[in-house]
Amino acid sequence: MSVIKSFSVSDINGEQGDMFYIKHDSSNFTIIDCCLDDNDKKDIVDEIVTEKKNKDITRVISTHPDEDHICELKFLDEKIKIVNFYCVENKATKSDPSESFKYYCKLRDGEYHYYVEEGCSRCWMNENNSSQGKNYGSSGINFLWPITSNLDYKDALQKAKDGSAFNNISPIFTYSLEKGVKAIWMGDIEEDFVNKIKNHVKWPEIDILFAPHHGRDSGKVPNDVLKKLNPSVIVIGEAPAENLNYYEGYNTITQNSAKDIVFDCCLGQVHIYVSNSNYSVDFLSDERLCDRDSEFYIGSFNTHNE
Repeated sequence: MSVIKSFSVSDINGEQGDMFYIKHDSSNFTIIDCCLDDNDKKDIVDEIVTEKKNKDITRVISTHPDEDHICELKFLDEKIKIVNFYCVENKATKSDPSESFKYYCKLRDGEYHYYVEEGCSRCWMNENNSSQGKNYGSSGINFLWPITSNLDYKDALQKAKDGSAFNNISPIFTYSLEKGVKAIWMGDIEEDFVNKIKNHVKWPEIDILFAPHHGRDSGKVPNDVLKKLNPSVIVIGEAPAENLNYYEGYNTITQNSAKDIVFDCCLGQVHIYVSNSNYSVDFLSDERLCDRDSEFYIGSFNTHNE
């Protein structure tokens, strides 16, 4: 079994952000983005330290350097020692850089970085290389974007370098469990940009879509791409309600209401828990699983790949 957790988080300025982890069924642990404030950073990082304690490989995937995706990276590094920092190769700048952005740049340009792109392969990310006697297993993570030669992507990189925009340097990647869940992340990539690049991306059928840009209208996944993805569940992240797109016609979980969301991923099935005991949806099956400490069972669904 593996676990995907989506945290309900805000940065130090009160902006709602993104932060996830995947506790893989192999000896791997993946953190996606970092958004911590003084109220929750100790609790969240303590949980991460506990959950990854028996894992040999830990990586951090940083989708892009907006503050609500990198806040308190230094604190995270001090507690877990980041030795695998995944990001797209970029030269993003800011005219008034925060301490978190400075730390992002330190990790991005430092000795422990790994630059991701479409089709990249790496031991224990999507390869299982036991030739040195280390059998940590594959993480099942694959990058569908960026294609670094793409002109629209090069334009996005230039805007990041100029310090004018960062959303569209976000990578697109999936996590897959053999005979089980497939989930996709797209960072804060914007709808207009996806419309430019969609014919260059090999879109798979997936089970969970973490809606880009926290579920905002500006990050709405185009309808033709949604049809290819065919998600069983769309997670709409946290943002002001008036800015959200609720993906009419699809099954959704709204993090504004559900708060923390945990996906227990088994062979052919996913069980979902949330931290808001009053939250419910009507599209999941009831496997009559028990609630856990601060996690309340709301239902289950079968994956496409059973």
